[in-house]
Amino acid sequence: MTGERMWTVDEPYDLDAILGVHRRGAHDPAYRRAPDGSIWRAVHTPDGPGTLTVVSHGGSMTARAWGPGAEWLLEAAPDMVGVNDQPDDLTPVDPVVRRLVSGAPGLRIGRSGRVWEALVGNVMEQKVVGSEAYRGWRYLLRRYGVPAPGPVPPDMRVPPPRSVWRDITEVDWHRSGLEPVRMRTIRAAAAVDVERHADALTALRGIGPWTAAHTRIRALGDPDAVPVGDYHTPSIVGTTLIGERIDDARMLELLEPYRGQRYRVVRLCEVTGTAPERRGARMSVRDYRDI
Repeated sequence: MTGERMWTVDEPYDLDAILGVHRRGAHDPAYRRAPDGSIWRAVHTPDGPGTLTVVSHGGSMTARAWGPGAEWLLEAAPDMVGVNDQPDDLTPVDPVVRRLVSGAPGLRIGRSGRVWEALVGNVMEQKVVGSEAYRGWRYLLRRYGVPAPGPVPPDMRVPPPRSVWRDITEVDWHRSGLEPVRMRTIRAAAAVDVERHADALTALRGIGPWTAAHTRIRALGDPDAVPVGDYHTPSIVGTTLIGERIDDARMLELLEPYRGQRYRVVRLCEVTGTAPERRGARMSVRDYRDI
């Protein structure tokens, strides 16, 4: 199935910033940015595999989709790019946040509507450097994902559905380079219909506040989900808002005046804020494939 949908937009949309939260590394098999500025995503929808591309031009936006999931993706496309988001719900109470808002007029918080897809990638990224998680994501998508439908590069893959993740062999989990604990967490979560229980993710073994928050951000577009426990986020927020590195507790204090919109402030800091100066050695990339 192939389809197209167009709609009018009155304000700018930064598709890179909006949809970039779904990209799992520079070589994500399920994500592409084309030279014309369009974003391409391969998604396993409730109706099956599908590919969606979205591009903004002038005062309009166009979405095209292919595959069994095309109709679902076209219906969900406006939500994915944040058309129904309410950025004006954030009222700056200090000049720094006011400057951040003015510097990111096209930033929206979208929602994919796919809790499982977001959860799996977030579990892979728990307490590891990004390149380690991205390596595992690439391997498993290339091994178990299906080719993305539509006029896409041959290496694009649709992430497998929940039932397939549950049945991935221990050998392939090992070959992906991910820790066994990630495998066990994903397998346990695959036994639950997380799409219907997104508000209770921390009740699952191995799913903590960080993973739940990042899942809610990507899947539900939660503007208040704060990823406590992140290695970089407090430093980015602290350096941007007060010019110094801080911990989670201090970050929550700084964000408290924006309760209800705390993640929006975090995202503004990430997109237009001040990156902290690097200090000390970087976290090492581990590889369990030779163990």
